[in-house]
Amino acid sequence: MIELLITMIERLGIIVTIAFILTRFKFFRDMIYQEELNSVQKIKATIFFGFFGIIGTYTGVSLDTVSQQFGRWSVALSANEAIANSRVIGIVLAGLLGGYKVGIGAGLIAGIHRFTLGGFTAFSCGLATIIAGILAGALYRKERHVNTSTAFFVGSLAETIQMGIILLFSRPLDKAWTLVEMIGIPMILANGLGCALFLLIIKSMVNEEEKTGAVQAQKTLRIAQQTIAYLRNGLNYTSAEAVCNIIHHELQTLAVAMTNRTEILAHVGMGNDHHRPRNPIQTQITMDALKQGKIVVANQRAIHCRIEECPLGAVVIAPLKQRGKTIGTLKFYFRSEKEITNVVMELISGLSSMMSNQLELADADKAYQLAKDAEIKALQAQISPHFLFNTLNTISSLIRIDPMKARKVLISLSHYLRQNLTVTTKSITTLAEELNHVKAYLAIEEARFVNKLTVVYDIDQGALSQNIPPLTLQPIVENSIKHGFKNKENNCLIKITIKKEQDFTHIKVEDNGHGMKKERTESIGQPHLSSKQGSGLALYNVNRRLTMMFGEEAALKIKSSPDEGTEVAFTIPYVETAKKADAKSM
Repeated sequence: MIELLITMIERLGIIVTIAFILTRFKFFRDMIYQEELNSVQKIKATIFFGFFGIIGTYTGVSLDTVSQQFGRWSVALSANEAIANSRVIGIVLAGLLGGYKVGIGAGLIAGIHRFTLGGFTAFSCGLATIIAGILAGALYRKERHVNTSTAFFVGSLAETIQMGIILLFSRPLDKAWTLVEMIGIPMILANGLGCALFLLIIKSMVNEEEKTGAVQAQKTLRIAQQTIAYLRNGLNYTSAEAVCNIIHHELQTLAVAMTNRTEILAHVGMGNDHHRPRNPIQTQITMDALKQGKIVVANQRAIHCRIEECPLGAVVIAPLKQRGKTIGTLKFYFRSEKEITNVVMELISGLSSMMSNQLELADADKAYQLAKDAEIKALQAQISPHFLFNTLNTISSLIRIDPMKARKVLISLSHYLRQNLTVTTKSITTLAEELNHVKAYLAIEEARFVNKLTVVYDIDQGALSQNIPPLTLQPIVENSIKHGFKNKENNCLIKITIKKEQDFTHIKVEDNGHGMKKERTESIGQPHLSSKQGSGLALYNVNRRLTMMFGEEAALKIKSSPDEGTEVAFTIPYVETAKKADAKSM
């Protein structure tokens, strides 16, 4: 009995070999980690484990129940012979990993094959093999992984059931009893251990690969976090050098280089004494990578370095793409091609794709910013003609009745337009400049509202360095005059309040004009507003630019009631960097 147990455990080495081979098959990985196999995968698994069961039969030990002698290998059996084998391992794992259909299918293949070998246990062993598949399939749980203890238990139980079936169906009974006495315990232990060992090897190898993949992913993500700030500026000498330094430090490479389509942008690591940035691309292999847009591997002969002692013996050249076009390369140098493993190739491929995506995002972000700036300029341009039309009407009226006042208004208009042209070339200004703009505007409007318009300023001087989009206050004030004071002959009051509180600046424009209903108030600042009172385009433009620059919290807040005036207010975070921002944009 002990001799048989040792022999069967020795032959578990075959199981180790098969377990290693299994890790190369995708369908087997899916069996371990996928909730349910598709039809094609089930057929593959059934055939594979069925033949694995057949191999377990052939690698078993034959036993003559008359002479009680063991044979080395089992091919064909006489009427007195049976087999101590590991057939049940493949069938049990088929059911546990693939479900009852795979288990029964594999059991039928291996069971029918066992029946054809003959021997007085042919029927019993064939039937027991099919039952083992049914048993393992019944214990299959698609939402949970199989553990080694379960595999050991099911393998041992299936073999125990086989011993019982041999005693029930195999005749003569004395031979069956002798057989079970000799092989029962060794087969139960060996096959239980074999199922657990098989599963343990598979999981260990797969987990090791996953661990390697996780390490690669961590490295890639770490590199991505460090390089994104540089690649936002596009592919240039500065960004390329910074990226190469990061990769060289993180991956401990021999050397890393980056190129655009015509020249070397950066080279970090060994060989930097003669592989220098700002030199034209000299190797045909790099030009091939740029042309093909695919990863290229080259040895020292293909590198064609002019320095014979150059330590760079091999290189992997990965393309960098933007909008589907190759715009440069990322190059990893090695001492020889032997260092370029599959793991290295996968890592380089991932880094190439990641950096190409970063360059794509940088390009998209730049396009978005340009579109955003263009939209702001368009919105500003829409406001200027609106004010100019009203001003020219006022001057036209004054020319006949008071030429001197008309002259003063024209001078005020020239100052206003000069400032108006200045601010429309910027995307940002200060409250001080914006307030001067409004005062120039109100000086013109006072010519229309002679002794009728009063302007009150409540200004916190410490808030005037606050950043703000150009032409924000003037349209609000103009809206009060145009709509709030329409048909009002006297006592027209506008109050402008600017206050700084901690990290926020509060701006408010109040008038004692006609006011408006609640429904109208709620629609102000929204697009496509159309009514007898106006389109609301001016306030919509102001609201849009405030929210684009500061977020939705900076949106206009309007309070108004009929015959009680209107209040337009907004709050923005205090930012005092207008001059710096303008300097960067120039």
